[in-house]
Amino acid sequence: MDGVLNILKPPGMTSHDVVDYIRKIFKVKKVGHTGTLDPGAAGVLPICIGKATKIVEYLTNDIKEYICELTLGNATDTFDKYGNFLHEEKDCSYITENDIKKIIGCFLGEIEQIPPKYSAIKINGKRAYELARHGVDIEIPSRKVFIYEIELMHFSLPKVLLRVVCSKGTYIRTLCNDIGNALGCSGYMSFLLRTRAGNFKIQDSIPLDMLSKDNIDEILVKIEDALDFPNFYVENKYKKLLINGNSIKVNRFHDKSKRVKIYCDKIFVGIGRLEKTFLYVEKLLI
Repeated sequence: MDGVLNILKPPGMTSHDVVDYIRKIFKVKKVGHTGTLDPGAAGVLPICIGKATKIVEYLTNDIKEYICELTLGNATDTFDKYGNFLHEEKDCSYITENDIKKIIGCFLGEIEQIPPKYSAIKINGKRAYELARHGVDIEIPSRKVFIYEIELMHFSLPKVLLRVVCSKGTYIRTLCNDIGNALGCSGYMSFLLRTRAGNFKIQDSIPLDMLSKDNIDEILVKIEDALDFPNFYVENKYKKLLINGNSIKVNRFHDKSKRVKIYCDKIFVGIGRLEKTFLYVEKLLI
């Protein structure tokens, strides 16, 4: 069993809980998720099975899309509704829809983010949330992330509904906290739904309780279909060379390194990299 499942993760489960659940149902050991989704969040969680676990690193880099609810007027130590409130309620009745649109526009493009202390970020080999729970004062370095789109979907104070398209590593909790601070009234994330992770969309996802051995063949996405790289076809005579890790010469010159899906005689072989006039095998998947 090799491929990727587009799982609709329910709130209340960790990403690792979903992995364990699938291991037990299908009795397979090689199972991995493609990027942590907070326990309280729901939505798209691609799960790799068998040989597909070799492509986890490629899927984690994909663009993500979320719908989140920002509640204004207070802040929490976790930046979401599950944390401890940090102060008394602040008045946010003066904020207008135009204020929201103006502020969220400032977060478009490359921005600096400091991940929450209650996160899975590793600090000196330990998870930040473990240190925070033990009262250890930690300083988490900022990171650069990219916000491709941010859209106001609904406005009804103190609630604001946003759609966000962003890069790998973006914390929507932090984004909500930062928007609240920029508005001058604080804010925290009260709801999060991931609607897309790369090629995997929520309308095509499947709830965990609908998984079974009877429908696995229908819903398991082939490894090559899960990868968003162009196809590159080579003659079957080069198959053995590629399998043995050798590079082969190609006709066209490539200025920049480019990842491709390699096919020999229409059979998917693995992930390759085109550099100048050579094709290199990066990951064998046969």
